[in-house]
Formats: sequence, structure tokens, C-alpha cells
Amino acid sequence: MCDDTILQEMNEYISRRRIGALTIGASFAAVLPRLVGAADVVESKVEIKTQDGVCEAHFAHPTTGKHPAVLVWPDAFGLRPAFEQMGKRLAESGYSVLSINPYYRSSRLPALPEGLDFANPNDRAQIMKMMQTLTPETNVIDANAFVGWLDSQGAVDTKKKIGTTGYCMGGPMVMRTAAALPDRVGAGASFHGGGLVTDASNSPHTLVTKMKAQFLIAIADNDDKNQPEAKNILREAFKNAALPAEIEVYKGAQHGWCPPDAAVYNKTQAEKAWSRMLEMFKVALV
Repeated sequence: MCDDTILQEMNEYISRRRIGALTIGASFAAVLPRLVGAADVVESKVEIKTQDGVCEAHFAHPTTGKHPAVLVWPDAFGLRPAFEQMGKRLAESGYSVLSINPYYRSSRLPALPEGLDFANPNDRAQIMKMMQTLTPETNVIDANAFVGWLDSQGAVDTKKKIGTTGYCMGGPMVMRTAAALPDRVGAGASFHGGGLVTDASNSPHTLVTKMKAQFLIAIADNDDKNQPEAKNILREAFKNAALPAEIEVYKGAQHGWCPPDAAVYNKTQAEKAWSRMLEMFKVALV
């Protein structure tokens, strides 16, 4: 029923790095900087029907008008307040943002408790059990359902391309979304994505030929040290497909550095990655 692709990717990453880097704080009190000229936004909890069940999600958009949509795939710790805050912040920049519970087939929110640490065998087993419910096939099922839902919303400008972002295990999901819906997805961003380049025949990097999207791939410093060839393989794939792609190693940033509740949160590099994403969206989501 599950082909174990995502699980294998994460197991490879865990075995190559100091596991303790993949930790989420037991409490979340950080406040992301509010951008100058931020729009007033509306936030709501929504439920989206897919062929496999009902997915809880967070939807944020400016209070007036129609705006390009962005689909957010969270990391292995799932949808939580930090991702809701990031979704709101992105909406303040003029986007209609859907952040989803990737584990809806197994659990309603909160799908995982706070304070989990991959270094703890019991915590790791709990997270891996949830990840085993996900496959490339479920990613595509969900991408179609979530984009379809976004296109039915009055706050979404369906004349403009959709963006999608992913963190850690969400990186491959971004690439599969762009490949599955090439005429709809205009931009994709992967932040410390895990398993973008593997030896598998369905490795995410092999899907670039099916895409029409511009990409930002922000790579953690320790991920690059563990897999230094990945960035060059990705660059070559996008070059061969004649698609714009900014692929950069963020020096000093550790795997998981972007969500503000992560133990390795790096504000300076997270803000840099965020600003590069916004610049890409301005150009690509038209």
C-alpha cells in the first residue's frame, strides 16, 4: 500500500547527520517580523475533501480582492502554529495561502505533539509511522485536491499562476505538485528539502522535464556537505529543461533552519530565503 519512498529518503538523511538537528521546540512564542506595508488578512480553519478523506488546513488571505494562491507543504513535524504564522505572513504580502495537514489520513490536528526530537528513538518511531502514510501517489492526489480547492475560493485569482512551497519532506512534494499540475503551478520553493535527488527511478529531480515552473531551492549547509553532488544534479536538470532556478547553499544554516519553532532556526538565513521566495513570486505568479 505504501512504497516507502518518502520514508527511505528521510532515513537516509537521518543516518547522515547529527539527528538532534531535527528538533522542534516544546513551545512556540517567536513572532516573525512584520513586513512594511503588510496587508490586513483573514485567517480561517478549513476542511478540504480529497478522495482519501478530509484534510484540515489553515487558509490566510488579504481581506479584500483576489490574489495568487500559494500551497504550503509543512515539514515532517506537520502543520502547527509556526506554519500558520508563516502562512499569515505570506498572505500579508498579497497571497492567498493554504497550509495543510499532510497526515490527515491518519490523524486530525495536532497530528504530532510538541517537543518531538528525531534523536529520541520513541519520538522518531512516532514521526516515521506518520510519514509511512505518505507516498508520491498520495502527494499527487493531494496536490490536485488542494489546488482544486484553492481555485474555487473567491480570494484566489485563477488568472494568475499558483506557487507552492515545501520544507524538509515538503521539498519533494513541491516538485511533484509542479510536475503534476504544470499549467497551473508557476513557482516552487524548497527549503532544506530532503531527498530531492535520489537513486530511485521516480526521484523528484527526474520530474523537472514535466514542469513549467520557476524554482528556488534553498539548501542547508550540512545537507550540502552530506550530499554535495545534489545541487549540481538539480542545476543540470533545470538547465536542460530551460527553466529558471535559483539553487543555493545557505552557509551556516542547518537542516530545518527556516521554521521559527525549530531548534536550529537561523533568523538571518531564514529571512534571506523568505525574501528570495517573495522576489520569485513577484516575477513568476503572473
